[in-house]
Amino acid sequence: MIFGFFFVKKKDIVNDQIISMSGMKFMFATGIENSYPTIILPDGTRKRVDEMEKTGHYQHWEKDFSLLQDAGIEYLRYGVPYYNTHTAPGSYNWDFAELTFNRLKRDGITVIADLCHFGVPDWLGDFQNPDMPGYFAEYAFEFAKKFPEIQLYTPINEIFIAAMFSAQYGWWNECLQSDQAFVNALKNLCKANVMAMHAILKVRPDAIFVQSESSEYFHALDPAAAPLARFLNQKRFLSLDLTYGYPLNVTMYEFLLENGMAPKEYRWFTENQVKAKCIMGNDYYVTNEHIVHPNGMTQAAGEIFGYYVITTQYYRRYKLPIMHTETNIRMPACKEWLLKQWANVHRLKHDGIPVVGFTWYSLLHQVDWDSALRNDAGVVNELGLYDLDRKIMPVGEAYRDLINNWKDILSEESYGLIFHNQ
Repeated sequence: MIFGFFFVKKKDIVNDQIISMSGMKFMFATGIENSYPTIILPDGTRKRVDEMEKTGHYQHWEKDFSLLQDAGIEYLRYGVPYYNTHTAPGSYNWDFAELTFNRLKRDGITVIADLCHFGVPDWLGDFQNPDMPGYFAEYAFEFAKKFPEIQLYTPINEIFIAAMFSAQYGWWNECLQSDQAFVNALKNLCKANVMAMHAILKVRPDAIFVQSESSEYFHALDPAAAPLARFLNQKRFLSLDLTYGYPLNVTMYEFLLENGMAPKEYRWFTENQVKAKCIMGNDYYVTNEHIVHPNGMTQAAGEIFGYYVITTQYYRRYKLPIMHTETNIRMPACKEWLLKQWANVHRLKHDGIPVVGFTWYSLLHQVDWDSALRNDAGVVNELGLYDLDRKIMPVGEAYRDLINNWKDILSEESYGLIFHNQ
């Protein structure tokens, strides 16, 4: 059976075989940063880095949720830490999850549940563990049973970044630096992602999956760097190619096979994808574009193409509804960046690309993201709608105004996500 994915106006929904996410508004969202990778400190010891702890969310979660209402935000990317919720095989500690998700339900906040954000429990090791997908799918199944009201999920956040930072750059978790380690991490993360989708659908058949993924582009500095830039511009799609069962070109297929993926493992993704239940989340930061040098070195390029151009590339590849699922920039450029990102999103929507939401990430200032969490230094990065004293920032006021100005106009254009048999 083949499922089609259609994006239609609510007034056009007439087929009683349709399964829909009825009455969905345009999703103006934020998130509460919940990264929790492990890092190796200079003295060689390993430490868990928990952004919810660093930002004080465990102590101030009730206040943090009240900020959403103050800002007029109805959608929240949120997840409790996987590493201390899934305590052992078949064992779970839901105490904090029950407090937080039940409060969000009471407050009328629609959650996009973030189940795995850059780390796994100590007992699972890291992303090299071949048992990780099965155990994670079990966790997703139990989570869906525990919170049956949740319809929107990001099973695994930014798979490409998780695999690159952990297994290609050597910064997090397994701290490896090889193509083989990258492919193994990528394979396990993508398989865990797809298996989790299937597990959640057993509990909630109308679940929708918002796959937050970093939108990248690599610019060749000169003709000598062009072959490597072409390769990297194919590699950037791998996490979504596997998740969505998209047919690979020869170069990427050979890359995967040469670095440890078996042909039957690749076929598994084409046979098990659930693309018809997905929204493609595209994250964009000023660091997402790169200059490629002939010697193989890359460096940040700043904004050259921007969100509109790069997201259009991703949309043409996968033909899925889109949500802008992350962006931010440091003070004092936040307000200008917010308006620029919104202009890109609105232009995409105006040009007929089905954009269903926009996100400033995150609600609060973040800590140590200037070093990609590699340095446990406690450096506050002024990126949030609110500071760590829970006081609104200029960008928070600007986002509140943006939502107030646009929400009624966009609600008149509201769409439903429609799935039916072809």
